[in-house]
Amino acid sequence: MVACLSCTVSTPCRSTPFLSSRCRTNKPKFGSQEALILIQKCSNFTHLKLIHAKIIRNDLSYDQLLVRKLLHLCFSYGKMDYAALLFHRIPHPHTFTWNFTIRAYTHNGCSQQALLLYNLMICRGFSPDKFTFPFVVKACLASFALDKGKECGDVDYGRKVFDKMRVRSVVSWTTFVAGLVACGELDAARGAFDQMPMRNVVSWTAMINGYVKNQRPQEAFELFWRMQLYNVRPNDFTLVGLLKACTELGSLQLGSWLHDYALKNGFKLGVFLGTALIDMYSKCGSLENAKQVFDQMPIKSLATWNSMITSMGVHGWGKEALAVFAKMEEANVQPDAITL
Repeated sequence: MVACLSCTVSTPCRSTPFLSSRCRTNKPKFGSQEALILIQKCSNFTHLKLIHAKIIRNDLSYDQLLVRKLLHLCFSYGKMDYAALLFHRIPHPHTFTWNFTIRAYTHNGCSQQALLLYNLMICRGFSPDKFTFPFVVKACLASFALDKGKECGDVDYGRKVFDKMRVRSVVSWTTFVAGLVACGELDAARGAFDQMPMRNVVSWTAMINGYVKNQRPQEAFELFWRMQLYNVRPNDFTLVGLLKACTELGSLQLGSWLHDYALKNGFKLGVFLGTALIDMYSKCGSLENAKQVFDQMPIKSLATWNSMITSMGVHGWGKEALAVFAKMEEANVQPDAITL
């Protein structure tokens, strides 16, 4: 009786070689390449979850490239909880995947989660590399900047992490300096800067802008003169920071010299540098020079138009401000709340 019943039970498709082959050939293949194509076409979080489900059904969760692509989308949609779920489903994350996720948390304002993830990485026996530490240092300093009232701040933890680094590149040094600047630890930042075995223009600019942002413009220029002695060419960001220092000092002479320096050294009046020059000239009392820079700029952003219009208004050039506003409308630049 049992034998008879067993004969009537329908056998699964995989038990019959012929049927199994037919099932396999009729089923469309879905591999990593197909999943990547779907991810590239993803337009919203609901779509992302459907793609993730399909990846799980097709046993592709092991593919960490796919997981990182999904994580990137989660962070871009602001879905931190789902990103955590995705990450913790990976059995053995590569160091690159740990780094990617730590960095993403930090960049999205979740420095505490980044630090917790780093601690988990160490606890689970995964070895950090030279790229891990700059991300962790940045997370430490960002966390401290958000909560300066801590008695035992994450800035100290950041120092400890930095001290543990076997190899410190110019990038990791600069990250540490910039992080200290962001936390208002300017003297500590300068101490770290002076210890750097090698500096690039980004390192110098980070320290110079630190002085400018903390109302220490003279020290910013002193560092710039030293930068010149080391034959390091500044970039637009360096000059814009120094122009703000000129405004802080109220020195039209120094600002004009910096303008001449930029022109003699091949800097072009781009949107970033040009707008900073307009702002400096206006605040240092030379609206004519500000207008000259404005007229010479081949491309103007909304910030450029706003700076020129506002400067004219402050100096009592009402008619001229209205004329510039009319030109702005002719150029099809939409005004914002600052313009109006």
